[in-house]
Amino acid sequence: MRKIIIAGNWKMNNTISQAQDLIAGLTKNGGDMHKVEVIVAPPFTALRSVYDILGQSSVHVAAQNLFWEESGAYTGEVSAMMIKEAGCKWVIIGHSERRQLFGETDETVNKRARAALASGLKPIVCIGETLEEREGGRTYDVLHRQLDGGLNGLSAENMAKVTIAYEPVWAIGTGKTATSAQAQEAHEKIRAKLSSMFGQGVADKVRILYGGSMKPSNALELLSQPDVDGGLIGGASLNAHDFVEIIKAGIEAEKL
Repeated sequence: MRKIIIAGNWKMNNTISQAQDLIAGLTKNGGDMHKVEVIVAPPFTALRSVYDILGQSSVHVAAQNLFWEESGAYTGEVSAMMIKEAGCKWVIIGHSERRQLFGETDETVNKRARAALASGLKPIVCIGETLEEREGGRTYDVLHRQLDGGLNGLSAENMAKVTIAYEPVWAIGTGKTATSAQAQEAHEKIRAKLSSMFGQGVADKVRILYGGSMKPSNALELLSQPDVDGGLIGGASLNAHDFVEIIKAGIEAEKL
């Protein structure tokens, strides 16, 4: 059975003191958080501070990005070893905002994933289609292309450490909402593609997170779908109560 992941992506939110307050609220009210795999991804400036508060708890820390070189003249970039030393076990790669706003491509996603794996980090590789692509009937062409490019050259052994996050870009902050059936269909297609790339045994073990505006009101329905193995949470992860409610939904879904 695949253990559910509830990952909070804070994006460019929270100063160090605000991050400390949010983690305090999360750990105070989290209860049985250890029953699912909980991850938080603060901005770079707060990574170490959050890690120091969490200590040896079951909650892990992720970075929101990394660069593929170990060091050098790359002003503004952060390497895998830098974020690992800050306490990270995970890293988000290829988020839709990185692709749309900062020009990241399937090729650079692949370079980042390789660098993460080489350093012992676990990458959460994000894929997803825009509204134009969905309405044009190109959803699965886009997802397949992103998987082919982003996972190019990775081995079955590598894939044991990789998590996929499906982000329907058209359902994030637009007022449009993907149904649980739409989420399940996309996740099922992604798993089928992974099977064709790495074999069914590997595909069955890869966890696929849903990243399309999951919140307390829809979390349990989404997490109860057979191919939805967790959530990559944006806005709701910035509120300790809401994030805890989603974690509770994950715990309930584990029982199904």
